[in-house]
Amino acid sequence: MHKKSPHQCLGFIPARGGSKRIPNKNIKPLNGRPLLFYAISSAINSNVFSRVIVSTESQEIADVALRYGAEVPFLRPVEYARDLSPDIEWVKHLISTLKGKGDIAECFAILRPTSPFRRPETIQRAWAQFIFDGKADSLRAVEKCKQHPAKMWRVKGNRIVPVMARDDPSKAPWHSSPYQSLPEIYVQNASLEIAWCSVPIEKGTIAGDKIMPFFTEGYEGFDINNPEDWILAEHLIKENQKILVI
Repeated sequence: MHKKSPHQCLGFIPARGGSKRIPNKNIKPLNGRPLLFYAISSAINSNVFSRVIVSTESQEIADVALRYGAEVPFLRPVEYARDLSPDIEWVKHLISTLKGKGDIAECFAILRPTSPFRRPETIQRAWAQFIFDGKADSLRAVEKCKQHPAKMWRVKGNRIVPVMARDDPSKAPWHSSPYQSLPEIYVQNASLEIAWCSVPIEKGTIAGDKIMPFFTEGYEGFDINNPEDWILAEHLIKENQKILVI
């Protein structure tokens, strides 16, 4: 059993209804259950959160969330659920509205439904690290990048320039160096973020200034963004049923 922390944390699961690349992605069945189920299940079973809340503008998604044990205290305003709406909008609205109703917590976590292989133990590990640190504004899940930015280019007119330039021009440029010699670079994944509730209200971002890394392991950070990701997720489940929280 996960040991309870003296700090209260709210689990936020964002689930818009307007997915374009995979229609109805958040409630599309994966291994017989809606994708949203796995985020709700891992959040509840982690025993980290005082409440697990789904943020959505869709009544259909809200009904699915309620069926699997999450809360939907109110629907997200449509203006905060557009394709280009930044997270800070719905997060600030959610925290402020809950506070106005008397529900005050110190921390919040964002658990996106697109990471179905995130486990309760994943959340517990991240929460323990965040609280142990105590000084970070937030924690963000990261993993080593598969395509190194040192091998990437920006187009300027009819020329290309490297994204990463080496400080010492006497050495071979990064783009002409072997992968083994490149600096370690990490990319964020969508599996989870944790922050103090004061951060988005006072600093206007969900991350703040002092961000600590959470290194995901195995497929914990696997993210379903397009149809190819969905096919791969189904293949991984076929190969190993235990990869899912059921």
